[in-house]
Amino acid sequence: MQLAIIGTGYVGLISGVCLSELGHRIVCIDNAIGKVGQLQLGEMPIYEPGLKELCAKNLAAGRLSFTADLAAALQGCDMVMVAVGTPSTPSGEADLGYIDRAVDQLMKVMPKDGLMVIKSTVPIGTNRAIAQRIKASGRGDIEVVSNPEFLREGKAICDFLEPDRVIVGAESAHAKAAMERLYQPLVERGYPLLLTGLETAETIKYAANAFLATKVAFINQIADVCEASGADVEEVSYAIGLDKRIGSGFLKPGPGYGGSCFPKDTRALAWTARRIGRPIGIVESVIEENEVRKQQMADKVIEACGGSVEGLKIAVLGVAFKGGTDDTRESPALVIVPRLQKLGARIVAYDPAAMEMASTQLRGVNWARDCMSALNGADAALILTEWEDFAQLDLHKVAAALRHPLLIDLRNLFAPDSVAEAGLDYVSIGRTTVRTAAPAD
Repeated sequence: MQLAIIGTGYVGLISGVCLSELGHRIVCIDNAIGKVGQLQLGEMPIYEPGLKELCAKNLAAGRLSFTADLAAALQGCDMVMVAVGTPSTPSGEADLGYIDRAVDQLMKVMPKDGLMVIKSTVPIGTNRAIAQRIKASGRGDIEVVSNPEFLREGKAICDFLEPDRVIVGAESAHAKAAMERLYQPLVERGYPLLLTGLETAETIKYAANAFLATKVAFINQIADVCEASGADVEEVSYAIGLDKRIGSGFLKPGPGYGGSCFPKDTRALAWTARRIGRPIGIVESVIEENEVRKQQMADKVIEACGGSVEGLKIAVLGVAFKGGTDDTRESPALVIVPRLQKLGARIVAYDPAAMEMASTQLRGVNWARDCMSALNGADAALILTEWEDFAQLDLHKVAAALRHPLLIDLRNLFAPDSVAEAGLDYVSIGRTTVRTAAPAD
């Protein structure tokens, strides 16, 4: 099939590259000329493992291209996929400005009887409203399809090419057949394609992310109970995850969720539910708990440092909201680091991928060239992101590099016994704090 994709942000770019890998001819469209030129050369504007190599492969094969010319790109296309941003407004409502502009442009240039596939995450009822607006404009020949994405940053290639499920909200036989053809390579490999109505597809996306965010908030609160009672949250998490009704995913305690999906989608779902008179108290509580969590973790760091961080040099390892990405949107680091700075801490930080992005959001931070440079002479080490690089650190070298042997691990990357053996005081989440008699030799 031949497909045009509007938008080369995270979702649009991943979708374009992966659909071309499935054998389709994909043209990705963006109005940023410089970005298009960068992509035409195979240079990636985002960090995502495997993306650069897969893009280069399909550029070379002639299945993937990039352009700023919308009208020319649509010639001969079987469908157009819209993958533009829907950021949160201060009220929590999704900002549909980018969607509205894309739809307005497409109505002017789309071929007759085209399919407009909305890949962007939009509030429940949006696709129906778009279809009605298109019909009112006189372009009733254009049909709207909902096709939400379920991509985890850092694992997006795998999530697209080996999905748990593909969700398609379509109403006509023509649209259903076209979408089945688009995803036929995945269906042939055994991955399920679920055909639903428009509103059902939209709700599936929001319900999935809200449920996962709820699991994160739940285990974080259980971790607090474990700390107060002497229980071990890692053992608790493992045990309850063995229950098939619960599952082990998203039961890892941490400093709170961030990124482009969970915060935005939980707010949008809560806003929509309130608007239609069916508020979801559970989701609203999760949103509140997550914001409080980040402040609580700052308090935890201060307490671990003896009640004050004034004048202390703190080495921060990780500023991305999770490992495997350069995305810092709503990262716990954006709350915790400024709070420590305000209380007099000097911050030196290192992240394998996110320092460039974070440098525009975190002021007064000294950026290190590697882990050990950040740790050298610091009064405490603070792990905020679960990068594999950090989990592989030699703890004896960490102890030797630090001015004071204090490791504050908000991702529980290490076993307490191994940290103690290296001579480090160890503060983690939902587990007993380890204090050693003396630093390592």
